[in-house]
Amino acid sequence: MTFSPLLRLNDGHLIPQLGLGVYKIADAAAADAVQVALEAGYRHIDTAALYENETGVGQGIARSGLPREDVFVTTKVWNDRHGTEETLRAFDESLARLGLDYVDLYLIHWPAPSQNRYVEAYRALETLRADGRARSIGVSNFHTHHLDRLLAETDVVPAINQVELHPWLQQSAVRAYDTARGILTEAWSPLARGRAIGDETLDGIGAKYGKSAAQVVIRWHLELGTVVIPKSVTPSRIRENLDVFDFALDPQDLAAIAALDCGERTGKDPDDLD
Repeated sequence: MTFSPLLRLNDGHLIPQLGLGVYKIADAAAADAVQVALEAGYRHIDTAALYENETGVGQGIARSGLPREDVFVTTKVWNDRHGTEETLRAFDESLARLGLDYVDLYLIHWPAPSQNRYVEAYRALETLRADGRARSIGVSNFHTHHLDRLLAETDVVPAINQVELHPWLQQSAVRAYDTARGILTEAWSPLARGRAIGDETLDGIGAKYGKSAAQVVIRWHLELGTVVIPKSVTPSRIRENLDVFDFALDPQDLAAIAALDCGERTGKDPDDLD
């Protein structure tokens, strides 16, 4: 069985570098996908209140029979629950749906800057971390100027900044900012919502190693040092996405992938989502 490498967060906890994302997967399907992933060797599952599948994720973890401490679980607070007390209530609801006593990582899903409440929400995360119910805390979709404010007005440096990151949006400035402050960068939409599949450059690189374009991109993320959470509900694809530890990209491969960067998002700009 293959297992992901572990990266150390700035609070000392370890996170599996490769996990399973479950965005837009219904509850029942999420339970099945999580169970398949854990049986294949995944030990990191990323969900969110917005996804409406925390119950299924919890069921999949329970079905796996793995000890709780062997599975790294991330969930997130949605934009309509910002504010210290409201965020604490939202966390309680997520924990109940998951059927867990704690989560390994709790994130603010988006900064929602027009609401101007993400600092309040983060103070709730600091409370949850102090209580041990969220082992680590962080943010998602934060630009560097959002992080500047957070670092100036709160006490705990986020362990993770999860952002859209793929070959067409390589986020070099955000990654450099995070690294300089001891924040790990995590990639959502790591395959650009399927754009990687069938790409001529990525297919060509994959042919050298007997790998798919998706496997090439996941390997690229790992070599960048980012945490990566590809999504799939197909058992064969879930297992394939984990089969990326028997090859390494050479400098020519990395240069070819670097040349794909064009700043194109598949999702919204964090400054524009309320």
